[in-house]
Amino acid sequence: MPDTLTIANSSCLIALESIGQLELLQKIYGEILIPEAVRKEFGSNIPGWIRIGQVQDSKLIQALLLDLGPGEAEVIVLGLEQALRTLILDDKKARRFADELGLTFTGTVGVLLKAKQQGYLPSVRPMLEALEQKNFRVSLALKARALQLAGE
Repeated sequence: MPDTLTIANSSCLIALESIGQLELLQKIYGEILIPEAVRKEFGSNIPGWIRIGQVQDSKLIQALLLDLGPGEAEVIVLGLEQALRTLILDDKKARRFADELGLTFTGTVGVLLKAKQQGYLPSVRPMLEALEQKNFRVSLALKARALQLAGE
């Protein structure tokens, strides 16, 4: 079980659910925290291992909403408010904000790599291909790097 709290944005939840791999998050991270905006964006029944976190700093959320969507803004603010946290963000602009704020983050492709490293997936390639078929965008460079890191 990890010693950090993991806060996920909806893109990862939706992408993994679309390929039948949502449970990878529980296997890797245990309990996941999401803000209310992500719960609304996800829209499906939330598994019991996903907990809803309340964001406190509404002024910071409003400032971030000038550049980010509601889910990304709330994930970043919740990440700032929680100790020992890792964010799961796929949006490039949101990742840039998280990086500037000193937050630790990964993305859906990083989750798949970690799943393979921990023995939950035999191969990353079929998962990446399945995501692409569901219109989840992965750049050619990211795909090549992920496959290289996965040894595939």
